[in-house]
Amino acid sequence: MKILYTATVLSHICQFHLPHMQHLQAQGWEVHVAAHDNLAVKNGLKLNYCDRFIETPFSRSPKSPDNLKAYRQLKKLLAEEHYDLILCNTPMGGIVTRLAAEKTRKQGTRVIYMAHGFHFYKGSSKKAWAVFYPIEKRMAKKCDLMITINKEDYALALEKFGRRTKVVHIHGVGVNEKRYHPAAPEAQLALRQAEGLAPEDFVILCTGELNENKNQKTLISAAAALHGEVPGLKVLLAGNGPKEQELRDQIRAEGLEETVKLLGYRTDLEKVVPAVDLVVSCSRREGMPLNIIEAMLCKKPVAASHNRGHDELVKEGASGYLFPPTDVEALAALIRRLYASPELRAQLGETGAALAQPYAVCSTVAELGRLLTEA
Repeated sequence: MKILYTATVLSHICQFHLPHMQHLQAQGWEVHVAAHDNLAVKNGLKLNYCDRFIETPFSRSPKSPDNLKAYRQLKKLLAEEHYDLILCNTPMGGIVTRLAAEKTRKQGTRVIYMAHGFHFYKGSSKKAWAVFYPIEKRMAKKCDLMITINKEDYALALEKFGRRTKVVHIHGVGVNEKRYHPAAPEAQLALRQAEGLAPEDFVILCTGELNENKNQKTLISAAAALHGEVPGLKVLLAGNGPKEQELRDQIRAEGLEETVKLLGYRTDLEKVVPAVDLVVSCSRREGMPLNIIEAMLCKKPVAASHNRGHDELVKEGASGYLFPPTDVEALAALIRRLYASPELRAQLGETGAALAQPYAVCSTVAELGRLLTEA
């Protein structure tokens, strides 16, 4: 059997799909990947478990002529390779791939689209519905299966696209439970020391691309509100992106140079998550956030903004707490409360670890593998 994975950028494949590709290779599948190679800015991220990589000039911008080039290149590739299955991901990667696969699909190739989080959803802007919903509605009939990774997207896709294609739900792409797990107290101290953190510091981790959606500025503002109130407060921001300079300017303006540290893009966060006291995410939009699952598997409490991905994972008062994405005071109050109670943090972490098990790789590999075999 031969499968092609596509995505707008290669980092998407490397971040989310390698465990599944490893599983397929172990089952005797030949695995190819087509994407734009952006790994040069991803600090050590590597493509493994791939028999052939095809550089493809996808662009995130719908207006870019590069997507037309990618379409033509994909049509030629599909005609030559005769794939049994295509698994396409990301908005533009998914659109261009499904258009390019129209002919080969009639010849027997099965096309699957994995939606990692629709841009249109309950509470999103009218513009998002006006632009993205009609496109996805049209494209739904150009695949044999649509996979959703959160329950809200599943219900929406079933209602809007269920007559055009088969819609299923799985528990995301999974987090490797062998990498992300609790650390013993002495191991936590060693990990803290490696990051330049003191045993008495209260450490918060926020992971994600430095962009408008991930909204790290809310956490920085909350840290400023708590300055001097929470002794040893340290905020670690892991990631890179277009808002880096703006966030650095905010940190400087708030006088938080000794409090907030930008870690850059890290591929070894399993050495950071077990060392922290709290994981925070302020995203406006999430499909199924791996950073929250990583935290839960490591028995860390979570403070996360309200959105469909966070709302599905975080059980209010049981595994963590939720707050409005831009509400600085609400986030500061949660940090204050969690700082004051190590017992509460431990309780939330224990519950979170149990709730995270269906989202571990061992579970999601079996879910997705079953779907691909059936397809």
